[in-house]
Amino acid sequence: MASRLVAAAASSSSSSPLARLISRRRLAGAADHHGPAKVNLWEDPMSPSKWKEEHFVLASLAMWGGIIYGGLKAFTGKKENKTEQSNTLLQAAPAQA
Repeated sequence: MASRLVAAAASSSSSSPLARLISRRRLAGAADHHGPAKVNLWEDPMSPSKWKEEHFVLASLAMWGGIIYGGLKAFTGKKENKTEQSNTLLQAAPAQA
């Protein structure tokens, strides 16, 4: 590793010895964006293609959670207790004497 650093420093065309040892980040520009800028979910709610990735994930998880919860509520229905229903029928029936 050290020999590579020394070889790279020797082959550099810079005049300063310190400048030879500093690594250069030539193609790592952080301000070089590709494509349209991403926006927050609440700034443009009608176009998911412009949302930030984490907002898209949260919206998708919320949607699937709502679908699953709604499906469970719709298809499982309210379960009635059979013993309560039979007790009310016995109390409402007239006594035969």
